[in-house]
Amino acid sequence: MKKSQEKKSCGCGDKTGFRSPYATLERLRAKAQKGDEVFAVALERENGYVVRFELPIPHGAADCPCARRLCERVVKFLLWSAGGWKIMLSGPRKICLPIKQAYTAEGDRKFDYQFMSKVYGRPLTVQIKRYDQLPEANERTLAIDQRKNGCRIGFDLGASDFKISALKKGKVVFSKEFPWDPRNQADPEYHYRMLNDGLKEAAATLPRVDAIGGSTAGIVIDNHLQIASLFRAIEEKNPGQFATAQNLFMRLKKEWNVPLEVANDGDVTALAGLMALGRKGILGVAMGSSEAAGFIDRDGCLTGRLSELAFAPVDMAKDAPCDEWSGDAGVGAMYFSQQAVNHLALTCGMKFAKSMPLPERLKVVQAKMEEKDVLAYRIYQQTGIALANTVPWYREFYGFDNLMILGRVTSGFGGVVILETAKAVLKDRYPEIAEQVEIFMPDEKARRLGQSVAAASLPEL
Repeated sequence: MKKSQEKKSCGCGDKTGFRSPYATLERLRAKAQKGDEVFAVALERENGYVVRFELPIPHGAADCPCARRLCERVVKFLLWSAGGWKIMLSGPRKICLPIKQAYTAEGDRKFDYQFMSKVYGRPLTVQIKRYDQLPEANERTLAIDQRKNGCRIGFDLGASDFKISALKKGKVVFSKEFPWDPRNQADPEYHYRMLNDGLKEAAATLPRVDAIGGSTAGIVIDNHLQIASLFRAIEEKNPGQFATAQNLFMRLKKEWNVPLEVANDGDVTALAGLMALGRKGILGVAMGSSEAAGFIDRDGCLTGRLSELAFAPVDMAKDAPCDEWSGDAGVGAMYFSQQAVNHLALTCGMKFAKSMPLPERLKVVQAKMEEKDVLAYRIYQQTGIALANTVPWYREFYGFDNLMILGRVTSGFGGVVILETAKAVLKDRYPEIAEQVEIFMPDEKARRLGQSVAAASLPEL
């Protein structure tokens, strides 16, 4: 009986073979006794912001491959959920030293090392310290109180168009989509001119402009767009001007001389959920071409975390699928994205032309789902199972009570199956957490609000 219960708690009985790191974390905590060693990790990012996590290492656990693997997965999850240029470790040397060796230019996590070094403009470093030398947590908290004061402009930057909305005391007085082609333009002046012209058109509908807020794909650090597909041509064909492109929003702030705040589109999606539904403590997970995420804490604040959960680990199974870009197995993109649907479809025996791109393959699966195809149903069911087993793990790092799922993968009947399966499995496996967390999809009210309107509330007057 005890053995079967253990299988149930770790998810080993799933047809998908999914094994959440949360199961291993639970076992370590259950075995922990007073006086046991502790593995602790603190990550520092811009402006001295720090996230911290620790877990007990019961006697002998430092020799267990599963425990050592969990500690490395914790470090990787923190790195991709919060971001950072310095990783500080404390705990058994058998655990800390391999992690330090992995996160180097030539180590097993060289992709992570190179990516984060690029984001923060300095080499990612790993330090092993005493427990009392680790800094305390210091999270950024940008209070968002559904600001409706003043005359505001909000923009949302997409790959083929951008949308701008003008609001007066919270009421939308202008909203327009502007076509553009940013990914193929190697001159940063193109991006600046196009967006600035759109802002001027919106401003003409207001008596004045008090603040500007923006939403964009990519990684935003202190209003600088560090990594973004919007600047792909600049980076490849005109690298000498890449720093100018990254300074796009600061240039606009100087020209308009008003408060300006830009956040990644994941955070603004969560913000839209807060504004439309009145819910705080929201983790929004968008299942699109990859997995994107945004977070509003229980106080209704943005934290400025990276939340690049596509590369954050969720599965410790030995046969977990591998992400080709990062080279790592069991990361979010392989479970909650178009990439994941393709992997499951091929595993289930579906056939596609080799030349068919992932968005088209998703459409095929969705069409089969509408026809009540058994294989298609299994794909969405397995996604729901994976999501349910991931909720407790995500909650270890994000204080949320609401999980909002959206994106193309959740469109149609398949999204309903994901949602209902996740709710049922969560209630069965983790009843206490199921009582505290609501999984939902945004309703029509939240969809109508739009990214540009939500973004307008980012700046504080």
